[in-house]
Amino acid sequence: MIHRDIKPENILLHDGRPMVVDFGIALALSAAAGGRMTETGLSLGTPHYMSPEQATADKEITGRSDTYSLASVLYEMLTGHPPHTGASAQQLIMKIVTEPAESVTKVRKSVPPNVAAAVAKALEKLPADRFASAKAFADALVDPTFATAGWTNTRVGGMRGARGVPMRLFGMTAIVAVLALVGALWGWLRPTPPADVSRLNVVLPDSAALAPSDDAVRPFRLALSRDGRKLVYAGRRVAGGRTQLFLRRLDQLAALPLAGTEDAINPAFSPDGERIAFVAGSPRALRVMSLSGGPPITLTDSLVDPGGLSWSSNGYIYYDAKLTGDGLARIRDSGGHPEIASMPDTAAGEVWHMAPSALPNGRGVLFTIKRTRGDALFDIAVLDTRTGKHRVLLRAVYARYADSGHLLYVTQDGTLMAVRFDADRLTTSGEAVAMSQGVGVREIDVRTDLDISARGVLVYAAGPSGGAQARELVWVSRDGTASVVDSAWRRTFVGRPSLSPDGHSAVVSVAEGNNPQVWVKQLDRGPASKIDRGGAPAWSPDGRSVVYERTGLIWQGLADGSELPVQRFGVLQFPAYSPDGHWLIGLLYNDIRGIRTTGDSTPIVLVGGANSKGEASLSPDGRWLAYQSAESGRPQIYVSPFPITKAAKRQVTVDGGASARWSRDGRELFFIDAQNDVIVVSVTLSPTFSAGVPRKLFSYTPFGTAANLFDVSADGRRFLTSRIVGRGAPETADRLVVVQNFFEELKARVMR
Repeated sequence: MIHRDIKPENILLHDGRPMVVDFGIALALSAAAGGRMTETGLSLGTPHYMSPEQATADKEITGRSDTYSLASVLYEMLTGHPPHTGASAQQLIMKIVTEPAESVTKVRKSVPPNVAAAVAKALEKLPADRFASAKAFADALVDPTFATAGWTNTRVGGMRGARGVPMRLFGMTAIVAVLALVGALWGWLRPTPPADVSRLNVVLPDSAALAPSDDAVRPFRLALSRDGRKLVYAGRRVAGGRTQLFLRRLDQLAALPLAGTEDAINPAFSPDGERIAFVAGSPRALRVMSLSGGPPITLTDSLVDPGGLSWSSNGYIYYDAKLTGDGLARIRDSGGHPEIASMPDTAAGEVWHMAPSALPNGRGVLFTIKRTRGDALFDIAVLDTRTGKHRVLLRAVYARYADSGHLLYVTQDGTLMAVRFDADRLTTSGEAVAMSQGVGVREIDVRTDLDISARGVLVYAAGPSGGAQARELVWVSRDGTASVVDSAWRRTFVGRPSLSPDGHSAVVSVAEGNNPQVWVKQLDRGPASKIDRGGAPAWSPDGRSVVYERTGLIWQGLADGSELPVQRFGVLQFPAYSPDGHWLIGLLYNDIRGIRTTGDSTPIVLVGGANSKGEASLSPDGRWLAYQSAESGRPQIYVSPFPITKAAKRQVTVDGGASARWSRDGRELFFIDAQNDVIVVSVTLSPTFSAGVPRKLFSYTPFGTAANLFDVSADGRRFLTSRIVGRGAPETADRLVVVQNFFEELKARVMR
């Protein structure tokens, strides 16, 4: 076996023994380049250790080439530098081919003569003049009697070399060799025209369409192998609406479902592209399976969260984990116990680390920080795997490393940016450049589906129109007919609008830059007023004030804005009042919790467990809690008595459900199912809770997904929600965009 790439980086020490690694790298790259070693040889690394026959693109490479490279490594170990150096690759290769290496004894006099002689023989220009094998080289190094004959200057009809070759003939041969080398160098090093950049829309059939965004988990849905030849994505099967992973080889037309991956999310390829990791099951588990066949293997079900995962070259899989805070964990791809990789810096306002993306050198991991303090809600950070510490790089919602030496990141408005990035120093440099618009950014927790291969293939989900866009409030009747509330007031609404108790106003969260703002809008085309910076607002029972999240705490402000808002309670997400105003309910660390508004305000757990939860809603009589939980393996709607929720539990949905809302009279419960349809269930609240058969009212697709949500009018005949401006027809499935040769565009627009 001929290694072709012996160099210090490919010699590792293990338990005190040297080991040669990366066998066949040069040969593999040569084959990938169509057999032309000269097109890729210089990109393998530094050419300091190339043999002359490699440098001249000789097709007949033998094991003596590896002997030369090994001698070059030994030369550097003895002298501190390789046998040849040069200011450029061209100059260096010229020296390798034409100039003899200086004896090691001229630099280090203490080197034994036999060692110097062995090195000199192993560095001969002609392969036939070197040792026949590495063993012979090794034997000479430990043989004190070994020596080599030098050049002789005996005059027999003129200057002659060691074999009596006339120097004039030798000089002519050298000239021919140099001319051949110059020609070869021109062939190797002449600039090649850049490959064309192409953008393609990939149409997925209905039977294997990209899975819709789900309000319960909002997963990451796709992954690209490092060679750019295979795409795995979470697709939607027609039967039952359940998701499954599909494998789409980019040289084939059909996508193949992967057995054993039902309801899977967050796919990630192994570095060699032969296996995939994903999250599935209840409780959620991190699983690994081979693409060549065989069932999935569970690595861990220890507090796995839906916020993404990444398979590193250092043998670890990094994943979003439900720890005491929302941090990142890692586990060996061969199994074992999970380890904490990073934890949020709560003093800096960090509440969640998600979307890990391991750098190919194993040196660091990019990830997204969700925060509640400061001017930005989302940042991109890098974890130093050697120190376990992380630092913020820039403001964005999602990032991936490009092997061209760039950091790709997506802003909240769906703009793809690029900036230079040093993967060894974990630092950015230079000015960032906007590469394209329209990358899909889902509105809650801003999930983005984007990946890039080591060869410059970029793939992303563009969505119906990509990015956060202006929306308009609309009333929707029970048959799905929509009418605009006020066409003059359009904003980038985030989450659910909440109707006031009298039905005359709505409080909404509006995205402005990286910060949501709380607005109150009169629904008779009256004015709108900003209350404060914050999100997830809800009304008090008397309609005089609103509560909302800000800086991780619950704030309260008067609806007319006549007084400054005040901080009321501790951490709680998606707050909502009980009908009597004595409780606030919401989410905290994946538990549904309640806070008494008078007396002891310590949050108590109403519904706990490791499975994912969604928003909760209290019935008009305050006796029943409707909530979303994934304890069955997928999001479903449950109803329990309040506040003693452990006394009983009734599952209302069968085929998935999210965004439960009660009618004002307590006779109906509304939710969105797995097919993104608005469903109604007739219910009775007294003397005990009972539910009828769910039935569809209308498709929610023209208005978005369960991430946008809705509220119900007092008479139960209309629903207040929002839709993207100009959208009246049902939206199409998310588009996949594939960009070929994206590195060429990066190199042209973002200078290295």
